[in-house]
Amino acid sequence: MSSLEEINNFSQIFKDNKPLLDIRAPIEFAEGSFPGALNLPLMTNEERHQIGICYKDKGQESAIKLGHELLKGSLKEQRIGNWLDFANKHPTGALFCFRGGLRSKIAQEWIYEQSGISFPRIKGGYKAIRSFLIDEMSRIINEKKLLVLGGQTGCGKTLLLNELDNSIDLEGFANHRGSAFGNDVTPQPRQIDFENQLTVELIKKEIYNVFLIEDEGNNIGMIHMPDAIKIKARQSDIIILNASLEERLSISLKSYVIDMAQKFIALHGDFGFELYSNYWLNSLSKIQKRLGGDRYKILLKQLNLALINHQINEDLNDYLPLIESLLVDYYDPMYNYQIEQKKQRIIFRGNYEEVTSYLKES
Repeated sequence: MSSLEEINNFSQIFKDNKPLLDIRAPIEFAEGSFPGALNLPLMTNEERHQIGICYKDKGQESAIKLGHELLKGSLKEQRIGNWLDFANKHPTGALFCFRGGLRSKIAQEWIYEQSGISFPRIKGGYKAIRSFLIDEMSRIINEKKLLVLGGQTGCGKTLLLNELDNSIDLEGFANHRGSAFGNDVTPQPRQIDFENQLTVELIKKEIYNVFLIEDEGNNIGMIHMPDAIKIKARQSDIIILNASLEERLSISLKSYVIDMAQKFIALHGDFGFELYSNYWLNSLSKIQKRLGGDRYKILLKQLNLALINHQINEDLNDYLPLIESLLVDYYDPMYNYQIEQKKQRIIFRGNYEEVTSYLKES
């Protein structure tokens, strides 16, 4: 192995869960990277800016010289030390910069000179892998059969997806449940990170001939559905998951009340319940116009009652009339209209056990 080994089998990188060291500047990393990649930059944003100006005005040789002037002594030792910590913890890993060129080579050389460790870099860097993943998403989706899982809000589609190895949880990757109440306690990923993570999942699950996805619209929160999946899903067979209203109330109460409150409190401590309350109030406000003024006021009054009894008495019962009204009067009419447009593509309907058995058998 040479000290400047390059890796170009991008698919294997993700199948092997290879630890990735992203040495680009923080501003580049923030615009998107790959699942699990750790950012330990060669240059800060300001250093990169200075070197970029020098490169533009005076050329590469002057820019390299300035880089070595900026990165020397204890600063250089500190950055090499960070990389060595990563290399020692993750000996099967690899590093990358934007194009797999100068910055990657410098980092490799410094690591090798300091420690004798031959730590590989990814050929073509971030740009090459990103292009590869874009192409792979289209290729894999076009080669595989898609099945689309539909069903009324709260019927347990996500629970069922998580039981099956060949499922692709789009809402999980988008960190959003695809409705006005779909926000999670943490922000959605950037579009690029969503697409990268999704494609890595497709690569890892390419052994399956059929992928199961949930029936989604054009967007999941702020995330846009990639064209390859959107087009294929519109042509694919649909399986409908049925559930009683009682089951849907139970699932919705757990997902949107119990679990959400616990998440907010775990993340924000004493302020958690206040933020959880704001989540509900803001979500209901988003659909105020569609609900109509009178119905919104009734539901808002019920929500405030539910929040008070939840916080003071740990009593969740006052959520049930609110959730039932949202399901029956708001979400179900929209779902019924949408599924009517797709009814010719429905190939199976059943409850949780029936749909699970059907999918496992077929």
